[in-house]
Formats: sequence, structure tokens, C-alpha cells
Amino acid sequence: MQFKGYTLNPFQVEAAEAIAAGRNVLLSAPTGSGKTLVAEYAIERAVAAGRRVVYTAPIKALSNQKYRDFRADGVDVGLMTGDLTLAPGAPVVIMTTEIFRNAVFEDPERFHDVEFAVFDEIHFLDDVERGTVWEESLIFAPEHVRFVGLSATIQNLDQFGAWLARTRQHELAVIRHDRRPVPLEHLCFHVDTGTFKLAQRKRAIQTMLRFQERDRQRRSGRGRPGEALRDEQRTRGPRRSAPGVDRRPHPAVVVLDQLQHRALLPVLFFCFSRKECEIKADRNLHRRLLDRAARARIESLFHEICEKFELEPGADPGLRGILARARHGVGYHHAGMLPIHKEIVERLFTSGLLRLLFTTETFALGINMPARTVVFDSLRKFDGVSFDYMRARDYLQMAGRAGRQGIDEHGLVISILDDEALIDAPLSDLFGGKVEPIQSRFNLSYSTILNLWERMGDGLVDAYDRSFAAFQAEAGGGRKRRDKVRIAAHAALRAKIAVLHQAGYLEQGGGMLPRGRIAQRINGYEIQVTELLLDGVLDACDRAQLAAVFCALVHAPRRGQERGRDARVGMDYALVRRVENAVRRFEAIELAHGFEETIKAPEFGLTRAVLAWTEGCTIAKLERLAGADGGDVVRTLRMAIQMMRQLRQALSGDYPLIDRLEEAIVAINRDEVDAKRQFELG
Repeated sequence: MQFKGYTLNPFQVEAAEAIAAGRNVLLSAPTGSGKTLVAEYAIERAVAAGRRVVYTAPIKALSNQKYRDFRADGVDVGLMTGDLTLAPGAPVVIMTTEIFRNAVFEDPERFHDVEFAVFDEIHFLDDVERGTVWEESLIFAPEHVRFVGLSATIQNLDQFGAWLARTRQHELAVIRHDRRPVPLEHLCFHVDTGTFKLAQRKRAIQTMLRFQERDRQRRSGRGRPGEALRDEQRTRGPRRSAPGVDRRPHPAVVVLDQLQHRALLPVLFFCFSRKECEIKADRNLHRRLLDRAARARIESLFHEICEKFELEPGADPGLRGILARARHGVGYHHAGMLPIHKEIVERLFTSGLLRLLFTTETFALGINMPARTVVFDSLRKFDGVSFDYMRARDYLQMAGRAGRQGIDEHGLVISILDDEALIDAPLSDLFGGKVEPIQSRFNLSYSTILNLWERMGDGLVDAYDRSFAAFQAEAGGGRKRRDKVRIAAHAALRAKIAVLHQAGYLEQGGGMLPRGRIAQRINGYEIQVTELLLDGVLDACDRAQLAAVFCALVHAPRRGQERGRDARVGMDYALVRRVENAVRRFEAIELAHGFEETIKAPEFGLTRAVLAWTEGCTIAKLERLAGADGGDVVRTLRMAIQMMRQLRQALSGDYPLIDRLEEAIVAINRDEVDAKRQFELG
């Protein structure tokens, strides 16, 4: 079977035939194996028949990239991400999954001519914070819409498929393809043993323990003079220094020396700390990774990109740093960088001229930017609560960036192990691809309840019974356990409904009160915004204060960046207290109903920075006043803009607040914050 000049492989043919037969498709296949061709086949069939397609993605960067890819392929495509709305009536519209879910509730008629919804990275249904959005979308989307779900490896694919088949009215084809187009070779590195395969782990542990015992003997003075050194030389292990002092070479240095010597670049080097990415990049500027011609090409490309985005490198220390590192073939990439800086690094890397990129896991999410080799600085990362070994799914997502189709026979993955990881890390699961089963995260938000209330009333409690959570409970044990889980889920939903009744959002019998009407139109922080509006707090704010208040609603400081009340200088403390008290009213009702987790309280740590930004300060000053990474601050400002736009659209008439909201949006949506301008320039 031929499509777009490609001869489709068996799993692609199976998916295409299922689409042609009117079925839904759930496809699990490794990164780079050609899943997107299946989506493109569905798109071509639908558009040829005069129907439309929605393509959803979990992150804005992936949505933006898909938009560019489809446009380059000649597809008439639109984009809706919250930051951007371009051609929303196009035959193919790319949306973030949240936008899709919101549209399902707010304007289901929008889907009257939609044939397919493509869910890229559908395994995000397992995401603790956002997974419920995927599930709600699958449950409540109009019945005529067919789904094409695409994912990397899903361990419980058949279980997930059985639920999806029961939930949607069309028949479902479940397709699994496990073969990577470029196989991976997984290796380990420990400073005592060098590089080794998983099968050699026992020997590596014995070598490490032998070195540790010799160190103990040296420290205690029991070893004979020269004995330990002679033994180490015989076993060709790394030389150690005086007793009690460990001066072994840094593992990352040894690994990168070997990769450079063996010409196994470019390398994606994953670190789980932004600061580590920056430090390691600067420590590797001594490497000669580019010849004179390559240096000239990467400098030319850098200036070409800056010209396209209308940037002046001489006036931006961050850009000067990117260029200085790029001249050495080195870079770093993490979520704390300004979006435009990340964009430049990504384009330099895809050129093949950036040979060594230190990055956090965000680089591996969806965007196809492979390398010859992937290195893990550690297999442990912070999960929000504690440090632990990463999940196999996360490991494979990142490891899967190794190996370039048409260039490499295999991709090389090296995991650097410390002493503890050498003994304890679940290497067999990680290297063997034994990914964890996806779990339902079904948890209806207040916004979803409000949007379903008039249609379903108290009956929306039964929405749980249609969830993947209920399906998993049913499949995972006896009737007692299933009933216990069901009762708990129903109780949690009833508690939320009771809170909304007491707080003045819902009427008994299915009616909606003014608070509910406002909150229906807002997603994400709907309760906080509604409480501030109905309390009259927002009416008391000028444009700068509005910007600061909305940033306070969405701002979540990173660990270690929490700041005190002095960060609020420039904001009337009486207004701050009014904001906090307005939100606290709803929190108090939740607490009275026994909630352990309440709605997010406002966090005013960025207030000085936001007020200065509304007055026209530079991005450098914004970062300095915020005491946070520029990427985090820009992300908060963009989220605040989205929230203000939603509220503005929810209001009607000649309400003065509408104009002030627009003024606040204009005041902060400039320069590095203006996502639409950056996107259009690029």
C-alpha cells in the first residue's frame, strides 16, 4: 500500500484499513516508527470527503511544531493553543487537549462536521495533574466523532482499548507495533568499571566493592605500602588518591571523552536539574567539536535565526551566551529559558551543528529531534515529593531520541550510575522496555461539573461509571473492592457538588446561579476568578493591579523559590488582603466539607516584577525582580493573559472591567511575552 510516496509497513496498513472501514484506531508504536502517517491518512480521507479533523497534542511546543509541519506539507491548517488562535475554521485544526475538552463542553456544535479527533501522545491520560482532561474528552466528545489515538509503548494497551471500545460507539482497532526503526543499545557507566552491558552488572558491582574495601583498608592503615596501587593497576581500574580523598575523574567527563574520541556525536545529555545543564555546558567549552567551517556555518545560522525573529544579540546577554557556546558546538536547553532562546537552541540542534546539548526531560516531549547518542546523568529524579528512579516510560521517552533514521544503524544510550544506582537501579525494567501500565486520573474539575450540571444534574455523579478508573476497578478485583472504589468516587463528586451549592454556584434541581454562569466560561482557575469578580475586587483594580492579581492566581513558585511578603512591594496591602480573603471564602467551604486539598491560594511573589513589566521594564529587570528563571515568569504572564481573555469573553455589555482587562493584556503582552508575534516571525 502506497501513501504520500511511502510504502506502508504492516501496522500502518492495518491502521489505514481500519480507518477506511469506519473504525476508531488505538495505535502503540515506538518513537520515529511512522505513527504520524496514520494520522495523515485519516486527515486526507476526511478532508477529501468535505469533513474536518481536530489534531490534539499535550504541549504547546508540539502543537506549534505540528502546525508548521502540516503547513509545510500543504495542509490547510489552523491552530488553537490558548496563546494562539489561527484559522480556527480550517479543515484541520491543531489544539492542545485542554482546548479540545473545553470546546466539547462549551460549544459541541463546533464539531458537527468533524470526522476525526487525533490524540497524539494519548498515554498522557496517565498524567497525574492533567490526565483527567484526556479522559473527559474521550467520554464526552460528540458520538459521531471518531478517534485515532497515537502513543509510544502502552503496557496495558488491550485493557485501555477495551475501555475505549466500550466508551465510544464506533468499533475499535487496537494495533501494537514494538519494533524500533533504529534499534537502541543500552550501556551503563560507573567510574570504577567504565562502560559495561547489563549482563556484566554483577562483575561491575564486585569491582566497585573491591575498590571500596581497599579504600577502607588504606584509611585504616591496614594495607601494605604500594599493594593497593599495584592491584588497581593490574585490574586497570581508575587510580585513586590518598586515603579519604576521592579524586576519581568525573563520570560525565570520562563518558564524553570516550564519545568524542569514538565520533559518537551529536549527544543529548539529560540532566534533571536546570543548573546542572548550565554548569555542564560551560565546563565542556574546552572541547574541539567543530572545525573552522562548521563554526562559520553555525554562526551564520544563529544570526539568520536572530534576524528572522528581529532580535539583537548584542543587546541580549542570553543570546550572546547561546552564540558563545554554539561556536564550540555546545548548548543547553531547559524550561527556565526564555521561549525564544529555547527556539533558537532547538533550531541550532536540528541543523546537526550543535554537537553536545545538555537538557532536561522537556526536550524529549513529542518534538522529534534525535541524536546519535543519549546520556543520562542519573537515573533518579525529583517527582515532586522525593527523589526516586524514573519510570520506564519516561526513560524510554528520552532514550528514544538516540538513533537517527537513515544515518545510524543503532542508537546508543549510556546511563551514568553512582554506587547506589549500580546496586539498586531497576535496570532490567528500564532497558527492557517494561513500561508501567497507564492509570486513570479521572477527577472532574469544578469547571467540568459546572458545564455538565444543566445537562445531567445530580446524575453527573454517574459520569464516574463511564471512566477508565471505573473500568480498571472493575477489572482489578472482586465486587467488594469495585464497590468500595465506586462509592468513594461518587462521594468525592457529591462533595464537590455540595460545595458548589453552598458557595452559590448551583441551584437545587439543575439550575445555574450567576457565579456558576461566570465559572462555566473559565477553565483552570475558574473558582478563584469568579470569587474575585463577584466580590468586587477586580473592579477596584487598575490595569497594572489586574495583571498582578491574575499572575498571583496562576503563579506556582518552584521548590526553593518561595518568597516573603516583601516581594509584594508596590501593591496596596489592603488590596492583597481583599484578594486573599475573597478566595479564602471558597476554601473555608471546602474545608468544612472535609477537603484535604483546596483550591490554589494566590501567590504574590512576582508582584514587583509584574508591576515593573506593565511599566515597560526590560526582560533582564523582570527576571531580576522576580528572582526566578525568565521562562517561568514568561509562562506565568502568558497564563495570566489567557485567564484575562477568558474572563473578558465571559462578561457582556459595557461593563468597565472589560476595557481594563484589555488594557492589562496589552500592557504585559509585549516583547518576549508576545507568543503570537514570536510564532508569526518564526
